Amino acid sequence: MMFEISLLVTALLFGGTVLYSFGFAAFVFTALPADVAGPLIRRAFPRFYLFVLASSAVAAAVALAFDPVSSAILTAIAVTTILARQVLMPAINNATDQGAKKRFKVLHSLSVLITLAHIGAAAVVLVRLAGY
Repeated sequence: MMFEISLLVTALLFGGTVLYSFGFAAFVFTALPADVAGPLIRRAFPRFYLFVLASSAVAAAVALAFDPVSSAILTAIAVTTILARQVLMPAINNATDQGAKKRFKVLHSLSVLITLAHIGAAAVVLVRLAGY
């Protein structure tokens, strides 16, 4: 039963992250004016990061019983999510508020790379679990 829980929570992490990144966020910026889309995304991101943190932490804890490597990968997702939420996101918001476009671009690019790494890492875990 623990295996199935880990598999389902990891699948939720993977699917939710992909949907948010390539679905919701992209849709908001194409469907709404920038002055509305920006504040909406700013309000949504803390909740997105909590979702990633909670799902990766739960999956890591459950996977520890049968796959320490997958557990370590999921733990790395959780830890980097804390850093992204508590350090990177406020820095991005600060850059936006100050009109520092170059700094925003660098920080936002880092945020995108972290999210892509999370998606890739969750995919690795799904493939590992599929082999069980």
